[in-house]
Amino acid sequence: MKNNTIYQEILQAKLVRKQLLAILLDPDKIVWESLPELILKINQSPATHVFIGGSLVGNSILDALIQQIKKDCTLPVVLFPGDVSQISNHADGILFLSLLSGRNPDYLIGHQVKAAPILKKLQLEIIPTGYILIESGSQTAVERVSQTKPLDSNNLDLVLATALAGEMLGNKLIYLEAGSGAQKAVSQEIIKLVAQNTNIPLIVGGGITDRKGIQKAYDSGADLVVIGTAFERDNNFFNFSIK
Repeated sequence: MKNNTIYQEILQAKLVRKQLLAILLDPDKIVWESLPELILKINQSPATHVFIGGSLVGNSILDALIQQIKKDCTLPVVLFPGDVSQISNHADGILFLSLLSGRNPDYLIGHQVKAAPILKKLQLEIIPTGYILIESGSQTAVERVSQTKPLDSNNLDLVLATALAGEMLGNKLIYLEAGSGAQKAVSQEIIKLVAQNTNIPLIVGGGITDRKGIQKAYDSGADLVVIGTAFERDNNFFNFSIK
């Protein structure tokens, strides 16, 4: 396993209040012929990380995709896996996710048990991450695939208790997720509540469609914001700078 370089950089950024931004790429949605242009757009963006993964990755281009990205992009490439099949030693690290918002044992611990012997043999930085799905107005891919229900966005006590449990269990990151293509992003109220009551870095993603949404997440306490669907739809999404 690699040293905790990626995580230490995220921790340091939190200490100095540096805003981090990840572009999430779903291998199933990559048009290989357009990949050079896509990487160019990533390089021109304010992104600090590239996340790779999806709820349903049905093709076999994961290794090749990561190799090509790393050839032309210097940003850390971090796996954001939907299951054990989405592991590649060509990445720099992996978010070792536990879906804390659901009660499906496969996503709480089952897939992790299957992945552990594989990860033990690989040179990947492993970052334990408490993954919390928040209700966003429509059923998301995460909800369908994991067969779990998201947390009610109005039940702030339960959201906070879940995040606290994740931290107390030893997770190094908390990831608040509205889901891919969500109708609404995680609310500022939820982000603030979790950020103010936990000590580990906070990732927020899903349903963020514009610059204003990114800034709202930062202003509410997010340490790292993830953009996926908005960038998939428009590779010029990042034609601005984030302070």
